Amino acid sequence: MTRSSNPDKRPRRLTVLAIGVTTAITLSACGAGSDTGAAGSPSPSVSRTPQGVVTQETAKKVLDNYEKINNEANKTRDAKLLGTVEAGQVHEGSKADYTLFSTWSATNRTAHGNPFSYKNRSYYRPPAGTATWFAVKATASFDSKQDVLMVFDKVAGTYKMVFALWAGEAPIPAITVDRYGLASVADPSQPVGTLAPDKLTGAYEDLIETGGKKEGKQLASTKTSKGSLSLYDNRDKGAEARWSTKNFFAAKPAYPKVYALELADGGVLAAFPTAHTQESLLKPAYRGSFQMGPTKEEAVYNPSKRAVITDTFQGQGLAELSPKGKPKVTVMSYKMVDSR
Repeated sequence: MTRSSNPDKRPRRLTVLAIGVTTAITLSACGAGSDTGAAGSPSPSVSRTPQGVVTQETAKKVLDNYEKINNEANKTRDAKLLGTVEAGQVHEGSKADYTLFSTWSATNRTAHGNPFSYKNRSYYRPPAGTATWFAVKATASFDSKQDVLMVFDKVAGTYKMVFALWAGEAPIPAITVDRYGLASVADPSQPVGTLAPDKLTGAYEDLIETGGKKEGKQLASTKTSKGSLSLYDNRDKGAEARWSTKNFFAAKPAYPKVYALELADGGVLAAFPTAHTQESLLKPAYRGSFQMGPTKEEAVYNPSKRAVITDTFQGQGLAELSPKGKPKVTVMSYKMVDSR
């Protein structure tokens, strides 16, 4: 899990994900469309071939344009320009990166401005009429060993990246496609095993807020979830614990939409938003006589010393839901978007 105001080891790049309703389609062993060849071409005798929400060529152009605009925006940290191709939780993180750029190391600042591109692309296009979005799995020119799942949704009439999820803990599982190369979307409100995709946000934030004593019990233990649990477990440790307490509170994600795709093993892959606040409060014995100084990241938003410091984090996660067990959250990243 990445939870920091500092950049990931990867320069800030993309995001994507989407939602839809379950669609009855004939499945086969065909794979998703890629840049190196079309998948699942129907026989000439087949009539009324199902169409995707976008063509593969359109999906390619959308991602190509995202690369171009993101590279331009990163040069001068132009959030407005980036907002023409990016939205949702991923854009919340990008804006935070631009805001906190001055607090980064020289190495990370330099890397952030380097041009990049997406390689080894696979396109997952839902059937037309079932969704407003499509997904892409790829690798980046700055990290060829790690896949990223991006979701592009139509926002104000334009396809924009809304999620970018880097597969760190586990590979991105096989996503179901039919013989026409179209992906199967899942209804986020329908339970898969112990939980529905649209309940993941509350369950995950419970790990941080209560240590998983409530909704968080419905999640499987993963390396990612253990990282979040450690935030709760260590909240009263460290030098600052002598004079202050730290608590976490679940918050409303800036963009609450959940995106879900059916997996080849019968499960569902879901991209979901998260958010919480972190409150540091002086203990009663120190109030009135002392104030806390903000960290360098907090100071960017508010440089003043204060008796209580409240930081807001927006995040995005990826989970595998199985009919036979608890959901496994394998990707989670947070960015500090405010401090008061």
